[in-house]
Formats: sequence, structure tokens, C-alpha cells
Amino acid sequence: MLDRYLFGSTGRISPEAPVPVVHVHETDDRPGGAANVAVNLASLGASTRLVGVVGEDAAAKDLENILGQRDIDCDFARASDRPTITKTRVQSRGQQLIRLDQENAVAMPGDAVVGALGRSVKKAGAVVLSDYGKGALSEVRQLISLCQDSGVPVLVDPKGTDFDKYSGASLLTPNQSEFEAVAGVCDSDEELVTRARAMVDDLDLAALLVTRSEKGMLLIEAGAEPVFLSTQAREVYDVTGAGDTVIATLAAAVASGQNLPSAAALANLAAGLVVRKIGVATVTPGEISAALHQRGQGGRGLVSVEELLALVEESHDRNERVIMTNGCFDVLHAGHVAYLEEAKSLGDRLIVAVNDDDSVRRLKGESRPINALEDRLLVLAGLAAVDWVVPFSEDTPASLISQLLPDVLVKGGDYKPDEIAGAKDVLNNGGEVRVLTFRDGHSSSRIIEQMRD
Repeated sequence: MLDRYLFGSTGRISPEAPVPVVHVHETDDRPGGAANVAVNLASLGASTRLVGVVGEDAAAKDLENILGQRDIDCDFARASDRPTITKTRVQSRGQQLIRLDQENAVAMPGDAVVGALGRSVKKAGAVVLSDYGKGALSEVRQLISLCQDSGVPVLVDPKGTDFDKYSGASLLTPNQSEFEAVAGVCDSDEELVTRARAMVDDLDLAALLVTRSEKGMLLIEAGAEPVFLSTQAREVYDVTGAGDTVIATLAAAVASGQNLPSAAALANLAAGLVVRKIGVATVTPGEISAALHQRGQGGRGLVSVEELLALVEESHDRNERVIMTNGCFDVLHAGHVAYLEEAKSLGDRLIVAVNDDDSVRRLKGESRPINALEDRLLVLAGLAAVDWVVPFSEDTPASLISQLLPDVLVKGGDYKPDEIAGAKDVLNNGGEVRVLTFRDGHSSSRIIEQMRD
């Protein structure tokens, strides 16, 4: 589907009818339906192939162009008897005023979709079937069989009240209304669990995930205890496409080897992030990492330079202030901890760049480091003040600093700001360079000498 948004201002009522007049000043085309699932997957870093049906029209070309820009491989069947499904939403002052749909939702021959899946399923880590009841998944049983035969997990976002056709799927993701339309109204959590277990057994599912709006989610796995996940959204602006984000995050996590409880927890978190955005939207790994970090559950620790560049960019997009420091941190002591806490107080995110073992030897002598790089990184990553830890192999992190360009570069000791490696690049970029004083009476060298004595 193609989701078309018309944004505009309104300040008067039409003389022709009691409706607001919207002066459109912006048009935004976004992939919708199963295409939005594909975009969510691509945003999470998954290599994505999209199979579906479109019309022979300009909307199909617009949709394919948008998806191509996101590196999504499109395998479209083009139908001459129907338009590309297009939903046009008119938005003003953050509110949706009206939605106009163009579609011809009748069943269609499924040979093209089955053939496309058959050509690519063996290369897939997971398959998502997004059923919107528009006729494209008329052969859903055959699609599930293809996945079963290839040993590929198949996740289904269902539609309608005939869930029997989804038998044998790895995971079904109905919302509670969809679930109750099939299983019956549930007056308690206990009844919901009982009926969910019965559906898993009756349909020979590996698992069932019921999304419950403000109540969160319920995960039922065959042979496992139920898992209730509380909602993560504090502010809800628009639930459009939230289900797409849920199943995309689940699929990406499952394809990456995560177990279902972990995958569901990530999907629940992603859903809480996406409903804070207007319209059909996506989340990124950086946003998920930041949310995990805020909850004290991750989103921090040891990263590669490539990962760190992306994290810093996303931090700056959120108007966060990034601090960076560096050192050997061979024998961590209270002075280091106080120094890092003071550095973190200067902003929102703290990066610690750490000399690798060879560069420590060049700087400190052959007897150093006492602790290997991996151990030093792990200890630093465990500190509350530290967000990201990254190693470097040169004598100074000047090259790394020039790539990251933090808002504040911090060094401890009796340096002058212009003597600090990377300072020039940070200053030229409009940043700051600060020198902090180590706490008196604490020294790695002194501790090492005491140990030797």
C-alpha cells in the first residue's frame, strides 16, 4: 500500500459544507501495509525482500522508488484489474481529519505470490505474512507450507475470523480484539491465557502473541509459561502501523537467533517508541538502544567504531550532548570512577576510548598492561557513568575523535587544552575541550607498585 499524507493548516469552515478548509503545504508519501513491515525491517538493519501485488499505475512506481531508496528488494506482481492500494490522510494541527482510500479488495490468483516466495524462501532467516484482507494472500496455506518445508520461521499478522488457514505457522500476532473475535471474549487474564493456549494447540502454532494496546502483550509458547509484557508507551500520538513495527521487530530478532521472550520484549519496546510518532513510522536500532539504556537494560557498553558513529549521530538527532574521554584505564580505581562521573555530568552520553594492549605497552612499558584489553573494556562498560566504550590501536585517539566529533572532549591531568589529542578538530567543529583534575591519592602506578612490594 501507499500511504499519502497531506499536511496543512486550517483556520476556517467551508461555506459549501460544515467541514474545515485545509491549506495543504506538504505532501509525504510513505510505504504502507506490508511495505511498512518491510521498511521497519530495513530500518532495523535486516536485508529485506518484499513480495506483493500492486496495480499498473503511478502509485506503484512511486512505492517501488521509495522502497528502492531503502535498499528493499521488491518482487511485485502487477495487476491490471485493480489500483495500487492508496490511503490518503489529511492532517492538520497534529490531527487526522479524513482518510481517502483507493482499492479493489477482492481475492486474486495467488500463483505469483507463491512463486515469488518459493524462489527466495530458502535464503530467508524468517518470513512475515502480513494479511490485510485485500486478496493478495489467497494461498496462505501454501505459503506456510513452503516455509515449513524450508525450515524457515513464518510469522503471521492475521486478518478476519478464519484463523484455521494459518495452521502450522511459527507465530501469530493478533491484537486482542482480533483474538477475541475468534476465541471469544475474555473477562480475565486467566481466561485469556486459557483460550490462547487452546488456540496454540488447535492451530498447531509454535507461539501466539496477543497485543493488548495499553495493557501490553501476552506471549504464549507451546509448552512454556505465559509471558505478560507491560506497555512501554507513556505518550501516544498515533497507533497507525504499530502492529507492523511489532511483527517486523519480532521477525528481525527471531532471524537473528533471539528466543521468543527476548524478541517479544524488543517488539514491545519498539511499539512503545513508534506510537509516539505521527503516521506510519519506524524505529531504528539506535532508538531501541537508547530506550533500553534509559530503562537500565542495555543500549550501552562495548561498540565498534561503525556502531559508535551511528549512535553518536542518533544522539545528536535527539539534541543530546556527547562527551568523550580516553585512556588506558589499566587498574581501575576510585579516582577513575570520580573522574568519569564528573565527565558524564557535562552532558548526556559519555564515550570512553581505550588504548589496546600494544599501545599501552608502547606508552607504559613491556610490563603493562596488567589487565588485558577485553577485561578493561568490560569493567568500564559496567560503570553507571559510561555509555559507550570503544578500543583504539594508535598511540592517541586523534583519528577516532576526528570521526566522532563529540560536543565535549575531556582529559584528566595537567594538560593544556591545545595539547590534547583531537582538540583542534573538536574546537573547529564548535565543541569544547575540558581538563579535569584526577582525585588526589589515587594512581594506577602506585597501586601496581604496592602489589609488587
